Amino acid sequence: MEYVKLGRSDLKVSRIGFGAWQFSGNAWGPIEYERAKAAVKKAYELGVNFFDTAQVYGKGRSEEFLGSAIRELGIRDEVVIATKVPGYRLGYYDVLKSTKKSLERLKIEAIDLYQVHWPSVWHNVPIEETMKAMEKLVKDGLVRYIGLSNFPPCLVEQARQALSKADIVSNQVRYNIVERDVEKEIWPYLKKEGMALIAWSPLAKGALTGKYTPDSLPKFEDVRADDEVFHPKNFRQVWKVVEVLKEVGEKYGRSPAQVALNWLLYDPLIVPIPGAKNPEQAEENAGGAGWKMAEEDRRRIDEVSREIRIDRALW
Repeated sequence: MEYVKLGRSDLKVSRIGFGAWQFSGNAWGPIEYERAKAAVKKAYELGVNFFDTAQVYGKGRSEEFLGSAIRELGIRDEVVIATKVPGYRLGYYDVLKSTKKSLERLKIEAIDLYQVHWPSVWHNVPIEETMKAMEKLVKDGLVRYIGLSNFPPCLVEQARQALSKADIVSNQVRYNIVERDVEKEIWPYLKKEGMALIAWSPLAKGALTGKYTPDSLPKFEDVRADDEVFHPKNFRQVWKVVEVLKEVGEKYGRSPAQVALNWLLYDPLIVPIPGAKNPEQAEENAGGAGWKMAEEDRRRIDEVSREIRIDRALW
């Protein structure tokens, strides 16, 4: 496994992290604790040291699972833990209270990377108020670094201006081969500012793994049920990319998922965080790093992905 600094922070993280949304127990279907722990253990054994969760994942259940697994495995000092405060808890006192609850669930004394999950679009809390609370958490030693998630550049900049001493080190956004809108505005800004792009849904919620085909799209009973990528009209286009991922993978002895993850590693500021519900998935995800794709293969994937357009106006 390779490691990089997360943006301008001193956090040394694995090139591929571990997203823990699936530990929520509802969004991605049921999962038992021992199974979740086994996935964390396997990822760690393969060099993954960056684990990301959030308060909203199962109303704290994901934090509890992740925190318990890390404590029982005895690896707290060797991993970087990131979590997020949701966009409806961004008032000053709500942020402080929520943080204490996250610390309790994660069973740690300080959060390595604390992210604002999305802007305050429900309760209209000024970003200055939220950042005041975040900076207090850093001052008090409860948070090491501040990050954002799902923020456009203009709001990232506003958040940065509201900080007096700390700075934003990362922005976590959706980014994968078939969903590339981040490249239009967000990535150029982050690259220019030396901030990390943490890529959530780097496998398009499983669409790029090769597990599904246009003729075998099961009826999802999780977060993929209403995801436009899995609509038959769109997936027929996505499948064209998957077929290329398979062909490139055969050249390197890698799975489509591993090729899709490796494709994102073209810049050290980009850190994908695929999820894993079991040790097998954790092992496959980790295999996305530790090898380099030839530029001609990366260009071929790039070209076919640019030919598709995900239609989101389906009803």
